[in-house]
Formats: sequence, structure tokens, C-alpha cells
Amino acid sequence: MKNLGYPGVKAIKDLTVKFLSGYGMYYGDIDIQKHAGFFIQEMKDGLEGRKSSLKMIPTFIEYQSQLPEKEPVVVLDAGGTNLRSALVIFNKDKEPVIKNFKASVMPGIDKEVSKDEFFESIAASIKDIIGLSDKIGFVFSYPVKMFPDKDGMLIRFTKEIKAGEVEGQFIGKNLIDKLREFGISGKKVVILNDTVASLLAGMSAFPERQYSSFIGLILGTGMNASYIERNSEIRNSDVSSLNQDGYQIINIEAGNFGKGQRGEIDLEFNRKTLEPDQYTYEKMFSGAYLGGIAGEVVKFALRDGIFSEGFSKAFSDTLILESKDIDDYLYFPPRGASMSGLLKAMDNEDRIKLYYIFDNLIERAAIFVSVVLSSAVIKSSKAIDPCYPVCITAEGSSFYKMKNFYSRVDRYMQKILGERGIYHYEINRVENAILCGAAMAGLVG
Repeated sequence: MKNLGYPGVKAIKDLTVKFLSGYGMYYGDIDIQKHAGFFIQEMKDGLEGRKSSLKMIPTFIEYQSQLPEKEPVVVLDAGGTNLRSALVIFNKDKEPVIKNFKASVMPGIDKEVSKDEFFESIAASIKDIIGLSDKIGFVFSYPVKMFPDKDGMLIRFTKEIKAGEVEGQFIGKNLIDKLREFGISGKKVVILNDTVASLLAGMSAFPERQYSSFIGLILGTGMNASYIERNSEIRNSDVSSLNQDGYQIINIEAGNFGKGQRGEIDLEFNRKTLEPDQYTYEKMFSGAYLGGIAGEVVKFALRDGIFSEGFSKAFSDTLILESKDIDDYLYFPPRGASMSGLLKAMDNEDRIKLYYIFDNLIERAAIFVSVVLSSAVIKSSKAIDPCYPVCITAEGSSFYKMKNFYSRVDRYMQKILGERGIYHYEINRVENAILCGAAMAGLVG
């Protein structure tokens, strides 16, 4: 395939932009400041208990600057295919030491399980280490309603977990009850989700760094964020027993944002998902959905005659793209088998058009993530002093593997925040963030 040169490539790009824009899918048509304004208002409405697509769930985990040393804590991480457990100890240098790590299949993945079977599997995963600590930090990354005792009631399962009897149940209480059946008592469980764990990991990883506040972001299979809010700003839950001048972590449930700028193809794709009315924002760009939305865009392009006849015949309606395929293609030539096969049916123009379509979806994803993070920075009211920036701990394969994603997010954050005032932040990656955050929750809870 020979290089088409500037005039040819520019014409192809202009055609691709026109196609995407016609369906409301072009990143350049997004009013990013308007988008951020909607998100911030939804945050405020959620905190005030008014109608909002953002649940703004109080965690009752309050901000503490001191990290207990040399005290072991049992940690659990449930939120995907695997259930992970370990024992974590922060040494004298405040570094996490992870011991007895174990991963097992999450109960309810393969088949429907009862409430008793579900909690028996959870308890069994820590049976060998539970005698080493009375404290348990349990990252449970499903929608839960939190209570002041830091236990959480499961609202509903997501991610294809089949355990209907667990919905409406207290996770910590049921785990403690099951441990008692094993002859184990005197344990304390703190429930949190993965974004809260990510935030707490930032607090533990940089003990000598002066940060004014912390934010946690997860962009992997799904997308969510958490931040620290003053108790006096919270009206959607009973925080009257807490110091009103104090602070606690808020789980935004950002993936459910209902005022995202969706295009016609977003709507078509969303209608095909299992729960069309739930978590519409993350369905536009998170890891579980990016491949699907990309495939839908290509199908629309085929109908509009954007691609050659050869490519149209090769791209089967049964072909299912995954997020990894998108990234593989952008690091041209494609590494994935499905993309390599399609390459044989492409002409020069097809190759470039597909690149611009995929790259547009990554750029759009960066805008959507920057809206979430910028809104959390602004709402924290803590990012003004350059000597005390806000620490953002970002986790998830999509955040770090999508091509140039970090730099794109940072560029759009600078745009949003730069037009709204003076704000300072740092985006960090923390090794074993979820396990470390779970340990922090178990220790300070």
C-alpha cells in the first residue's frame, strides 16, 4: 500500500469527520464546557438529594492523614471475573507489603448461586488468613447503599453476576455471619468500591507529598470516580452524627451520568445493551463497550458507502470488536487477529478511514473522562494552591493502554479548568492500588 500524500489523506479525514458529525459522533462537536457544567450541577443536585443521574453516595470513610504502621489487615477485592484476597501490612517506611495473595473465580459468574453459597465462597477465600487480623477492607464494586457503620447494602448486581438473593442484603454483616459459622468472631468489615480504593491508595502511596485533596478514577471495564467532600455539603444521607466541618469520600457513580452528549449511533448501540436505561455514560467509552460502539459506527459507515466494496464484504455483521482491537489498530499495523484479517480486504482509503474513526472514539473518550475529573477537581474546592495540588489516582487498563490517552485527558482538563479559574492537579499511578486502598479503608475504618 503506498502513501496517499497530504491532499489524499486530508480529503479522507474530511469525509470521515463529515460522516461522524452527521450522526453526532464527532469529538470536535462536543461543547466541553457545557458538558462540564452539566456534570457539576448533577453532582450538586445529587448531594442535595434532588433528582440527579449521579447518585453521589457517601461512603462514611472520613479523610485521615495518618497511616497506621505495621498493623496487618485482610483485604478482599470483588468486582469483576476474579475474587482477590490478601494480607497487607504497611511497614515503617509506609510501604505496603502484600502477603498470601490469592485469586479465585467470583461466585455467580458461571451460574446462579444462593445467598448462602455466595457468602460461603467469600468467607472461604480468607479463611486461611483471617486469624492474622480483626480488620477487613472489602472492595465491593457493585452499586451499594452505604451506612454510617461502613457496611453496604447491595442495590443490584452488574457485570453479569448471578446471585439474586444477595441483592438487598448487607455485605459486611453477611460475611461476618458466615465467618461466625466457621467459628471465627470479632471481625470488623469496611465496604468500599474500587474508585474509593484508588483514592485511598493515592493517600498511602505519597505520604511525604503535600496534597490538598484526592480523587480516584477507574477506567477499565466500566468507569467511575470518587472525591472528598465536606460533610456540610451532603444532604442526600444522614450525616448529622459526623463533624460538619469534617470531610468524607463520595462515590460519584459517574458512569450513570445522564446528560452526556450522545449521538445517534450511541443511542442505537445503547438499545442493544442489557440495561439500556442504566449507566449510559460509560457505555460510550469504557472498556466493556468501546469495541461494541466502534463496531456499530463501522456498520453505519458501511450502510453509508464510506468503505470500499471489498472491505464491506469482509466486515461481517457477526464480527464482534473488543476494546483491545481498537487499540491494536491504532498502533498500526494491527496486532490483533481480527484486524489483521480485515487489513487484507482494505484499500488505502479504507485503512485511513478506519484509523480516523477509531481515533475519534479515543479522543471522544478522553473528553468524557476529562469532564469527570475536572468536575471533581472543581467540586473539591481544594486545587487552588500550586504547592498543594489535588492528587488523582487513575486505575484501569483502558486509561493506560489506549493510545496517547493520558496526554489527551490532560490536554482537555487544562482546557476545562483553565477557562474556569486556577486549578492544580497531578495524575498518578499506584502499584496494587485496589489492594492498598482496601487496606487503608480497613485500617482507618
